[in-house]
Amino acid sequence: MKVSQPIGTRGSLQFMQQLVSRHPQRLTQLLREAGALRHERELVWRSPLPDDGWAEYRDAAFLEQVGLLHLAPQLAAFWPSRGPQWDALAVAGETVILVEAKAHVGELISHCAARDEGSRALIRQSLNATRRALGATGDRDWMHEYYQLANRLAHLWFLRSHGVDAQLVLLNFTGDTGMPSPSTPAAFADAYSAAHAQLGLASNVTVPGLTHLYLDVSELN
Repeated sequence: MKVSQPIGTRGSLQFMQQLVSRHPQRLTQLLREAGALRHERELVWRSPLPDDGWAEYRDAAFLEQVGLLHLAPQLAAFWPSRGPQWDALAVAGETVILVEAKAHVGELISHCAARDEGSRALIRQSLNATRRALGATGDRDWMHEYYQLANRLAHLWFLRSHGVDAQLVLLNFTGDTGMPSPSTPAAFADAYSAAHAQLGLASNVTVPGLTHLYLDVSELN
């Protein structure tokens, strides 16, 4: 599904559009500095793009954007329609970059809103498979409180389990004083630590392909 977006005037929508249109190489630099991207590789943005209506993508459409449409049947068996809508997508050689952007820590809280019982059963099944694969402890319910992070981790694991060099970038825009909750690097770090603990992911557990990045919004002017 392709979802056209308005021109962003605040929050992560605005900052993501500014990053792609004004500073398209900045994320390449940040990923290299984090050791998540080889130095000879460059990001090629697939979304959001100004000449594509700033569209964001989900389901088979997001796979098509990054050259993985052949995995559409497997994705449909893994997750019901109206799955994660990616804030940004990019490729760098064989590497696929999935971006989830946040402008304040309050955006981390979410719950599964699916009502169809079949859809909920499939989501739970796939989240449980992801939990086991990532070594999460306990029997935490990934469908509540940090559901958005959980489903992004599930899609990262789905791609990597099919041999894709996928990277999930949790891109946190800092320094926006107009947000209703903190947006400092320390606040984000504490929030993610709490989220990982709630999901049963110990602090010493490394999730393959997961990278946390911080970018001050003053760089986007």
